Amino acid sequence: MGFWKKAKTADTPGTWEGTEKYGPVKLASVDFRDGQQSVIATRMRTEDMLPILEQMDDFGYECIEMWGGATFDSCIRYLNEDPWERLKAFKRVCKKTPLRMLLRGQNLLGYTPYPDDVVERFVTKTAEDGMDIFLIFDGLNDIRNCACAAKAALKAGKRVEGNIQFTSSPVHTVESFVQTAKDYVNIGATAVHLEDMGGMIDPTTAAKTVAAVKKAVKMDLEKQNRRQRSFTVRPSKTGRRCRH
Repeated sequence: MGFWKKAKTADTPGTWEGTEKYGPVKLASVDFRDGQQSVIATRMRTEDMLPILEQMDDFGYECIEMWGGATFDSCIRYLNEDPWERLKAFKRVCKKTPLRMLLRGQNLLGYTPYPDDVVERFVTKTAEDGMDIFLIFDGLNDIRNCACAAKAALKAGKRVEGNIQFTSSPVHTVESFVQTAKDYVNIGATAVHLEDMGGMIDPTTAAKTVAAVKKAVKMDLEKQNRRQRSFTVRPSKTGRRCRH
C-alpha cells in the first residue's frame, strides 16, 4: 500500500522514536466526499477530480471515499451531473485502490427511510457500477437501520464497514459506543469507524473509546474528524496510540 503501509505513529513529531509498538497507520482519502463537502459545499465537478485521480490511485491509500453523503444530491441539484456516471468514471481510473461510499443506512443518500426493496436495489446497483466498500451509519446509532443495506452489500460480494457517530450526552458513553461496534460486527462489518463530525471529542475520551472498541471487536478501527476547531488534532494523535 505504498509509503503509508510502512508508516508508524511517532511519540515525538518528526522522529521515528518508539514507533514500532504502534503498528502501521493506514490512510483513507475522503477528499472527494467529506473533504469537498465540508469546504466547498460539495460543488466539485467530476471533470475537476479526474486529472489527479491516477496519481491518487498510485499513492497507496487504503481506499478512496468518493460517493455518498451529499455528493449524490449535489450532482443532481446543483451540478447537472449524473452521480452514477461519476462512479463509473472513477472505477475506470482506479485500478489499485478500492472505492468507498458513505451510506445513511435505511435513508440511503437522503433523509427519508426507504422500503427494504428500494434499499436492496440501490445497493445492488451501486455495487454493479463499481463500489467496493459500503461505509454504513445511522444518525442515532440504531444499527437496525443499517442491517438491510449491509445484507445487500454482502450479498453483492462487497465489504461493509460500520460508522459510529460520536456525540456527547449522558447516554453516549464509551460503553454505548462499544455496543454499537459489536452491533456492526453482528451485521457483517469488517471495520469500524469513529466519526467525530462535530469536533467534540477530547483526548481522554478518544483514548478510552478507541482502546475499548479495539479490545471489544479486534478489527481495523478508523477515526475521522471534521476540523471545525483545533480541538480535533490531539485526540487523533492520542487515538492512534490506542489502536493496538
